[in-house]
Amino acid sequence: MKNRIVFSLLMGAFVCLRVGAQPLPDRIIQYNEDEAILRRFYTVEGAEETIARMLALTEAYQQELETLDYAGLSLDEQVDYQLFLRNLKEDRRLQEQLREDMAAAREWYAFAPELEVMIAVKRRGQQPDAQETARRMSAIQTSIAQLSAQVENGPAINAAQVRPTLQYLKDIRDALAEVQAFYHDYDPAYTWWTAKPYEELTAALDAYAKLLDSKQEVQSNQKRDASGIVGVPIGDAEIRKQLAFEMIPYTPDELIAIAEREFAWCDQEMLKASREMGFGDDWHRALEAVKETYVAPGEQPAVIDRLYNESIDFIKARDLLSIPPLAEETWRMSMMSAERQKVSPFFLGGERIIISYPTSTMTHEEKLMSMRGNNPHFSRATVQHELIPGHGLQAFMSRRYKTYRDFSTPFWGEGWALYWERLLWDQGFPETPEDKIGMLFWRMHRCARIIFSLKYHQGEWTPQQCIDFLVDRVGHERANAEGEVRRSFTGGYGPLYQLAYMIGGLQFEALKKEMVDTGKMTHKEFHDAILRENRMPVEMVRALITGEAPDKNFTSSWRFYDVRP
Repeated sequence: MKNRIVFSLLMGAFVCLRVGAQPLPDRIIQYNEDEAILRRFYTVEGAEETIARMLALTEAYQQELETLDYAGLSLDEQVDYQLFLRNLKEDRRLQEQLREDMAAAREWYAFAPELEVMIAVKRRGQQPDAQETARRMSAIQTSIAQLSAQVENGPAINAAQVRPTLQYLKDIRDALAEVQAFYHDYDPAYTWWTAKPYEELTAALDAYAKLLDSKQEVQSNQKRDASGIVGVPIGDAEIRKQLAFEMIPYTPDELIAIAEREFAWCDQEMLKASREMGFGDDWHRALEAVKETYVAPGEQPAVIDRLYNESIDFIKARDLLSIPPLAEETWRMSMMSAERQKVSPFFLGGERIIISYPTSTMTHEEKLMSMRGNNPHFSRATVQHELIPGHGLQAFMSRRYKTYRDFSTPFWGEGWALYWERLLWDQGFPETPEDKIGMLFWRMHRCARIIFSLKYHQGEWTPQQCIDFLVDRVGHERANAEGEVRRSFTGGYGPLYQLAYMIGGLQFEALKKEMVDTGKMTHKEFHDAILRENRMPVEMVRALITGEAPDKNFTSSWRFYDVRP
């Protein structure tokens, strides 16, 4: 059975799915390039011409895809089909939602179609009527002034209308700058007529955008508090839509139940480690003792290097996966700025590990919190998460195997790295009770991420409540907890990103139990096969690994974790 599975995975690399006269991998690449070039051409995201063009693109590819004889496709082909169709449908949903959002906000950018005309004229270098362009710029300023007075004297505006308008105005502003750079000083008449009107118009646009931003009405599920962190809770309905897209067939309440069950396991293990350290059942005191093991400034890189070598030696000794020599040769370090540490209080990684440790510009309290939060026992759990076999190896392999299949998802990206933390624990990587507490701290942190991110996006918790939860329940330094919450809600991460660590890790762990623990594959075969299939929702990884082909009308149904009491 094991050899047949491995052979099937290897042969999948040579199978081409044909759509018309082209293999599907080529069509996926072409779609991505078509989308990218259209976005470079239609640069104003909320403009109707952009939305209509992007919808036409997705519809054309979806119609082409659905003409295939699905039953006649191989397993590898069917997975490509499902992944491509999934992305096409989601791209279409997002464009349709944007159209609705822009329609609801139309009164706040009623002057903009005139600006879109100017932008369109420049694309092919048409020579504009300079005097008429200057007149339009002046007239639009008048319209903006009138609208600004209406906004200034009127009630607060629904944030759901302000947000798309602000993005639209930014795109308009950037596109106008390109227009001006194209004609100014190259077209004498344009330069003479528009220099001052353009300056006044852009100033008016900037002031109007600032005014709109200040008039946003706080949503009923968007609570302001002393933390100063204001994100955008998306609500239960949108959470469920995004979970469906990520192929996670669980409700938000079920995911919280999973986190609480994992938390309970961590609590018991924390008590064991605390007792081993002589602190009895007061694991918070044991945690504080571990935090005090931090090293002096300047010594942290040496700690990272040591921990990396220990984890790699451990993995190689157990033959857990193949590690390309070039991936080992080329990873490197850099230091994180003090400003960035406000949103990333712990180190980040890939082929380059970015070390979070104090700088001279920090206050004394900030320095201590950074050192305590990045002590060697905490770091022992995460060096391999960031480098090898985590993000560094993921990036290395994704650029070399089935590169067209970059169906990026944090449940694969962060889930894989978290899975290795769990696997190394099971394999005996923590040597001392201090090591165990360091690794348990991070596992508890990932449980907490599920709970606080879902409760925030459901409108139940404020950012301050999330911060307090991390401090009280997990044992975070307060400044580090603030940075973590700020990163979660204002750092550009998707709403499901924080819960994807633990949930994705549990998916990979369930698949490992199904294939490795039953003797169907070795650890190395299992791990190597996953990395050679590239990024995708873990349920599709499971289809490839187990050989269970998805139905044409596939919907996610893999219950990888038993949430029953």
